[in-house]
Amino acid sequence: MSSAPPSLNPAQLEAVHYLGGPCLVLAGAGSGKTRVITHKIARLLQAGYEPAQIAAITFTNKAAAEMRERAKQLVGPKAAKHLAISTFHSLGVRFLRSEGARLGLKEQFSILDSDDVLGILKDAGGSSDNALARSWQWTISLWKNQGLNSDGAEAAACNDNERVAARVMKRYEERLSAYQAVDFDDLIGLPHQLLLRDEECRTKWQNTLRYVLVDEYQDTNAIQYELLKSLVGDRAMFTAVGDDDQSIYGWRGATIENLRRLPEEYPQLKVIPLEQNYRSTGSILRAANCVIANNPKLFEKKLWSDFGDGEPVRVIECDGEEHEAERAVARIQSLRAQGGDVQFKDFAILYRANHQARVFEKALRKAEMPYKVSGGQSFFDRAEIKDLCGWLRLLVNNDDDPAFLRAVTTPKRGIGHQTLGNLGEFAGKWKVSLYEALFAESLGTAISARAIGSLHEFGRYVNDLEYRARNTTGSEDAKALLMGWLKDIDYEKHLYEGEDSEKLAASRWSNVLDFVDWIAKRCGGEIENDGGLTVETEKKSVLEVAQTISVIISLAERGDDQNVITLSTLHASKGLEWPHVVLAGVNEGLLPFKSDDEEMTPQRLEEERRLMYVGITRARQTLAVNTLRRRKKGRDTVQAIPSRFIKEMKLHEVTVKEDPREKLKALREAAAKRAADSAAQADTQR
Repeated sequence: MSSAPPSLNPAQLEAVHYLGGPCLVLAGAGSGKTRVITHKIARLLQAGYEPAQIAAITFTNKAAAEMRERAKQLVGPKAAKHLAISTFHSLGVRFLRSEGARLGLKEQFSILDSDDVLGILKDAGGSSDNALARSWQWTISLWKNQGLNSDGAEAAACNDNERVAARVMKRYEERLSAYQAVDFDDLIGLPHQLLLRDEECRTKWQNTLRYVLVDEYQDTNAIQYELLKSLVGDRAMFTAVGDDDQSIYGWRGATIENLRRLPEEYPQLKVIPLEQNYRSTGSILRAANCVIANNPKLFEKKLWSDFGDGEPVRVIECDGEEHEAERAVARIQSLRAQGGDVQFKDFAILYRANHQARVFEKALRKAEMPYKVSGGQSFFDRAEIKDLCGWLRLLVNNDDDPAFLRAVTTPKRGIGHQTLGNLGEFAGKWKVSLYEALFAESLGTAISARAIGSLHEFGRYVNDLEYRARNTTGSEDAKALLMGWLKDIDYEKHLYEGEDSEKLAASRWSNVLDFVDWIAKRCGGEIENDGGLTVETEKKSVLEVAQTISVIISLAERGDDQNVITLSTLHASKGLEWPHVVLAGVNEGLLPFKSDDEEMTPQRLEEERRLMYVGITRARQTLAVNTLRRRKKGRDTVQAIPSRFIKEMKLHEVTVKEDPREKLKALREAAAKRAADSAAQADTQR
């Protein structure tokens, strides 16, 4: 299959050349939306816009890097270097760096990751219960994505649990202010608040970013939409690129209402559908169109392609989960045995819930077939990487108490819990950060002279390291600084002493060295993503890279170029594609997903149907839809009902009941016979 046409089709051309006002490009799956965005950037430059006046906003660093590289090929490296292509969160960091003083933030504020937030919420709520703190975290995040602060959240609370969460949110806000820190939701919410109330700031940014393009617009939440409105102002020079049929993130605050509001709030909105698909065969697209036709439509759109019908979509009945996994493995082996350059990375097995992966992993390991599970432990979630990130965050913002506690205890340096507890009480009494309290003249009233000496030694080292990090740029110098720091704190020794297995310690140290290289590349202005794509940017100091590290690692994707079978949830598969796809466990209760105590509302069902549509449209050449006769439910095995979505696909082919293992056996027997015939013929000729 071709990934893009050699030239733009008529709908793409219309989207690229329309500069008369607000524009919504309804980009169906596989319709070349990135191509449209990058060509529109080139068109804007032709129309007289300066590169720095054009913002293209995406949801992941990988998408931003790909867009920047493709723009660079179109407009040249000089212009591409100054384009404001970034994620929503990276744009928020840039904004707060520039305008944070108006909000009471110092220049070197901290960006807290999810674990930091959890710790602060447990403290704010006076609880050690992780599950309870996670529920607060989730609720507070949803409130922030709706544009609510703690006062607004308390007014909107519907029950006692939400009222408690609102009070915790109030104390959480106070701690963030004291720590000079923000969380990820603040990177969107704080810029919006400031733009809303500060006319001077609003005018400045509307003149800075004179044209805004937003990718994956259907994934925006309420506050991101409001931020977009604040940035574009009355001039409304923007292009939103999205697809109402792929809106699948309602559970994390994304709202299809943002698509509904556009024509209401911008009556002059130009709507351009992209319906030609450059990914999938006709059979796959017909199934997708039939399923999604059961949802009410915001905008009319129907995908088609020039690739012909191709292989029919197969519905495969399986006895249970183990049988399903065996048949999926046999299908992969059969397609590979048919010849052609079919690699492991051409296959994906997609499912609704993470727990469904286990049985496929077991079957693939048994068959000695390589695979990766999308959404497994990130490189950046490893303890050794979190240790070093704690240190770097403390250099950026001395008032970051969670970072202080991680750095001062990793590696251990004779500063015990009792000393830190006393330091915490002292800091709380005088309403200062732990680091500021460390140098207070009256600290001797709370802590022994010996302990103060150890604290001061740590503080002086942090000050010195911060000075050097602020003034060190370039890959080689950055690497030298970082390796010197690791030697100073004996981090390698700390790893080896903390592990019983020398092999495991060596693996962790190897991760640390990879992390050092990763930072050094960014200091040198070279960012290499995991598909081998290299993007050049301006050189940065170690401190500048450290400030954005939470944003970078939270949105990073790694390991995309391995020759392995992909196991992935349907949510994580969005934006990706494979020649051969298996949709697993397409049964009522799994897809659409429904727990026993949950009501299937029309809105939930519509989002689940969009999820099925996303799964179908990941496939390029072949699609197998698995349905179970029996499935596990807790400790029980229950009768399974095929998903209503299978019927909605309106497939003309009969459900496949023959086992692909039989086909694989026949292929192997035929291959063995050909080999025997060739050997016999060779003997005859001799």
